[in-house]
Amino acid sequence: MKIVVTLLFLVGAAVGQGPQLDYAKFLHSSQKHSSLACNSCHERIDNSATPRFPGHKACTDCHRSQFTTPQVPMCTICHTNISSNNPPLKPFPIRFDEPFNVKFDHAQHNAGAARPQKGCAGCHGATSNRGAGFFIPTDRAAHNGCYTCHTPTSKSSAGRELASCGVCHDQKPYRPTPISARAYRYAFSHADHGPKERLACADCHKLTAGAPQTRQVSSTTAAEHFVTTRSTSCLSCHNGKRSFGGDLAFKDCKRCHSGPTFRMPN
Repeated sequence: MKIVVTLLFLVGAAVGQGPQLDYAKFLHSSQKHSSLACNSCHERIDNSATPRFPGHKACTDCHRSQFTTPQVPMCTICHTNISSNNPPLKPFPIRFDEPFNVKFDHAQHNAGAARPQKGCAGCHGATSNRGAGFFIPTDRAAHNGCYTCHTPTSKSSAGRELASCGVCHDQKPYRPTPISARAYRYAFSHADHGPKERLACADCHKLTAGAPQTRQVSSTTAAEHFVTTRSTSCLSCHNGKRSFGGDLAFKDCKRCHSGPTFRMPN
């Protein structure tokens, strides 16, 4: 579940920073900003997927001198036409120059109250190209799914707040799996490997708690034709016993590899 709560895009720099700094820009990574909790400046009041700017108090607590110095253009970070008495706000930015990693633990979200009602399908749906891989929630629209559980007042069973930016984001690079990735190109149908075959996601995908983002969920790929002890393979089911592959011509490569880019390896 990919979450960016109200991202801090206001104020210019931290207390004690000198006039040589550019107060017309904001960096989450500045020494002072990175030491603050996200909810020190941001407050979620609803489940809107679009973040909003903090109020002036979030800035003046540290930047009172900059707010009262005309030569420091801090107001232009959030406002247009700052010469007016009531300067309008800029649209909240869609893209940031700073990276924000998405922290998500699949194992944690697969048990108890954290598990979506529809399980994996609560967050992952079919892609537009109807390939093997499922859609991975990304960008601002992903908030709509995450906020189903992560409401502004939500707390864990241990009492930890679950609404602020830092619950799901770090200031680190993040690259979600693109739909152009190899896993999306095989002629595999999740619909044909679902409830009607009495299969669940966990029958093919195994979760590893605490693993890095790209290793949390095992993948059954077309490269895994043979039995392996590391993860489930196609042959785990298509073994002539559970699924009668011979009857359905599973020995024919084209039975599964029907894409125009398929080539037999040398």
